[in-house]
Amino acid sequence: MHYSPGAPILRSYDLQNWEYIGHSVPTLDFGSTYSLVGGQAYVQGIWASFFGYHPTKNTWYWGGCIDFATSYIYSASSVTGPWSRLTTINKCYYDCGLLVDDDGTMYVSYVYNNNIWIAQLSSDAKSEVKSQQVYVPPSTIGYLEGTRFYKRNGVYYILVTHPATSEYVLKASSIFGTYTIKALALSLAPPISVAGNPLPGNPHQGGLVDTPSGQWYYMAFMDAILAVAFPSWPPSRGVPTLVNGAWGSSYTSTLSTVSVASPTGPDFFTSISHNWEWNHNPDTSKFSTGSSGLTLNAVTVTSDLYAARNTITHRILGPKSTGTIKLNYGNMKDGDRAGLVLLRDSSAWVGVKRDGGAYTVCYTTGLTMNTDWSTASTGSTTASVPISGGSIWLRITADIAPGGTKLANFYYSTDGTSFSSIGSAFTMGTNWEFFMGYRFGIFNYATSALGGYVTVPLFQLDAGTGTTPASVSTTTTKTTTTTTTTKTSTTTTKATTTTTASGGCTATHYAQCGGIVPLLSALPRLYWVHVLREWHDLHIPERL
Repeated sequence: MHYSPGAPILRSYDLQNWEYIGHSVPTLDFGSTYSLVGGQAYVQGIWASFFGYHPTKNTWYWGGCIDFATSYIYSASSVTGPWSRLTTINKCYYDCGLLVDDDGTMYVSYVYNNNIWIAQLSSDAKSEVKSQQVYVPPSTIGYLEGTRFYKRNGVYYILVTHPATSEYVLKASSIFGTYTIKALALSLAPPISVAGNPLPGNPHQGGLVDTPSGQWYYMAFMDAILAVAFPSWPPSRGVPTLVNGAWGSSYTSTLSTVSVASPTGPDFFTSISHNWEWNHNPDTSKFSTGSSGLTLNAVTVTSDLYAARNTITHRILGPKSTGTIKLNYGNMKDGDRAGLVLLRDSSAWVGVKRDGGAYTVCYTTGLTMNTDWSTASTGSTTASVPISGGSIWLRITADIAPGGTKLANFYYSTDGTSFSSIGSAFTMGTNWEFFMGYRFGIFNYATSALGGYVTVPLFQLDAGTGTTPASVSTTTTKTTTTTTTTKTSTTTTKATTTTTASGGCTATHYAQCGGIVPLLSALPRLYWVHVLREWHDLHIPERL
């Protein structure tokens, strides 16, 4: 989408606990609007894409269609980077999947004109050799998308989705077909119900994961909230099926639990970790990190936060979490606005205004976008309190649990210990068209003239309603993502994770439901990992 760097990479050793280790697209070099120059690129850019490894080339590849016109391919010799753009191809590989065949030839499955196609890439992956339509869905199935491409025991498989209820498997004995289709999950009862969600659907638009020991897992998402449940897949030939032909509300893991860096805790901005992405490309000359934390110089003169450059964002953690920043505001200029925003196409923020030499902490709500993602309203300030002293702590608590309140509450503190509520509770939107979930964002922009700046020496992410913020002077910083593949620790305990419609769960780490996963939905999506029974004929009642 419009967040930069793009195409985040997560790593897990147990399909429960995930850590960010990099981004496949280091900058959104798709045009000036992706830098909020001459326009904006909200809900454009990176959509469903392919990601894979070529073993004989020892190279990782990412590819995706940008602006429904051009496919960009990036590559790296290490999954943690550095990544660089390899090529562009003048056609759209929409909702694509990558397969590296046994002879090293690379193929891409994709959707074109509502049908399923396969393209063969050149040996250097810089151009297309040929492409061919391989499957036309009948009217009884309808539109398919979200292709994922596999080969097993000499047979080719493409997973496809009929959004947002069904997942199918295409199967052929040769790369270009003929392909036949069977249902993997069709009109099944969803694993959880989501009260008030307009489009929860079933786990869909998923992919297959195999372990070194030969187990198989199906991982997919629901348009609901953040979590991961658990799964397997014995080796026999045929088409994959779900264990018991249904979704389970919980699973017992057959994998050893492996801890990773905690997603919660303080970040002192000595550098910018892979957990962070900018709203559009930043002006890299206008921010810095170091011993004083994150310094944000005002880049844009505007009354519209959606048009302001250099807002840095962090995904919310479900089912309920709190983001807190310390903001040093003494170097703001008159007309400047800085603070913490709950960011999407309907937004609200708590922050500091400087006007006439005086400072106030305020709550601003009602920021909205039109259906073309242009700004409909810049919002209005409904609560404000005079402040002084040069530093303030700002906090947002967001309930994004399935069936939860969908409410966010805003707070401030002048001492970092006692927090006061400001403004009314904000109801988060659930329309699916803006695919990304809400994010915490830190911003600083000018409404009169440039020249001001703020420093942010602390961001803290807590599970639930929040804890006392860490002292900025502490020498113990949060563990950052490593660039190695060494496991940090291993136990032989089998974990069980259960998620309910109310958002309750039991988990082995961080008081959360199974670590971190990417969020791309109206509310964050629930990622579901399911037991697969066999590569065998389906036995699922007819029903991304």
